[in-house]
Amino acid sequence: MSLPAPIPDAAIQAIIGAGRRMDRFHWVPATAGNFSVRLPGGRVAVTRSGRHKGFLDTDSVMAVDLEGRPEEAGARPSAETLLHCGIYRRFPEAGAVLHGHSVPNTVLSRLVGEEIALSGYELLKAFPGLPTHDATVAVPVFDNDQDIARLQAAVDSRWQGMSVIPPGYLIRGHGVYVWARDMDAALARLEALEFMLECELQERRSR
Repeated sequence: MSLPAPIPDAAIQAIIGAGRRMDRFHWVPATAGNFSVRLPGGRVAVTRSGRHKGFLDTDSVMAVDLEGRPEEAGARPSAETLLHCGIYRRFPEAGAVLHGHSVPNTVLSRLVGEEIALSGYELLKAFPGLPTHDATVAVPVFDNDQDIARLQAAVDSRWQGMSVIPPGYLIRGHGVYVWARDMDAALARLEALEFMLECELQERRSR
């Protein structure tokens, strides 16, 4: 039986760098969060389970297939790897996925219904197809579920009814997922979304 191909160092370093950057913003407390990069040949590089994302190293990244099956016997990827795989299967242009747990996205997701509407923000231009602030983006919110396969089925079902799918969603009381063509673009998108969510939270507090 042949050994799996090594994970490209560029993918590993992108994941390590994302962890350090998100840790500086306090978006991945304790062992929360997970990150991935799409690899050629239907492979995904993803963080291992139980690692603090601010202190990742080369051993903190492993490979799975698009169904979330580890290439390395006995290895444990992040618990929500199936959500990453669902994004890659649904969006062929997605090259990186980020999941974080900030205070604004956690609190707001507990206060709203099935979506959060973001309107009039300059940083909406960080989302694809929005050249102006004069727009509204509905960010979906899904109920949390420890059965990740069932949660992914709920995400897939919601996509079926949406004409425009924003590159991100929230899980209630849990965190945020975003994706983009590569890690740099995903980080920019996450920072834009987190800024707008923090603005929404502060505005609600001031009412």
